[in-house]
Amino acid sequence: MASVDQNSDARPVDIAVTDATKTFVDFWRRPKVKAVDAVSFTVTRGEVFGLLGPNGSGKSTTLKMLLGLLRPTAGDIRVLGMLPSAVRVKSEIGYVPEETYLHRFLSARETLTFHGRLYGLGGRDLRSRTDELLEMVGLAHVADRTIGEMSKGMMRRVALAQALINDPQLLILDEPTSGLDPVGRRQVKDLIIALGRRQKTILLTSHLLAEVED
Repeated sequence: MASVDQNSDARPVDIAVTDATKTFVDFWRRPKVKAVDAVSFTVTRGEVFGLLGPNGSGKSTTLKMLLGLLRPTAGDIRVLGMLPSAVRVKSEIGYVPEETYLHRFLSARETLTFHGRLYGLGGRDLRSRTDELLEMVGLAHVADRTIGEMSKGMMRRVALAQALINDPQLLILDEPTSGLDPVGRRQVKDLIIALGRRQKTILLTSHLLAEVED
């Protein structure tokens, strides 16, 4: 697995991975699959960082360790200066999985409102935040359209807005352009660039070098 980064400087380190290894075991606790093998990298504040590798190279497993969903078998991982399992770090992370899982019978606005309330937001602040994000992802004109009536590109943008509802410092995107047509890929890339300009730290995975270079 290889990585590509840009705009690196002496800013604070938001992700530090040192010799991270993840080995899955069978029923008898015998090593079965080494999904990640001694991976090391750092991502600084405000950086857009691409984690590259072919399908099956361990990119998604690495993200799950960063999110605290899996624990490394060996090595060390720090996210925003904390262990990924720390509850406090969760409120500073936005995550978009490779497959977009949204409630199809909710509108874009209802989706953001629902997830905002999960973070304890409400009232005028939540309405303002929702309107701001819908405008930012270019969906203000279809804010009340149900998810089931949207294209894959629109759904991907809703997922990005959802991941940003809590105004996280770190955004983790697993294959953000997967399954999208050229127009949808361009829209998502433009959003990532715009978020980078806002000094959000972004880690994205891809098996296509050209996607990350864009």
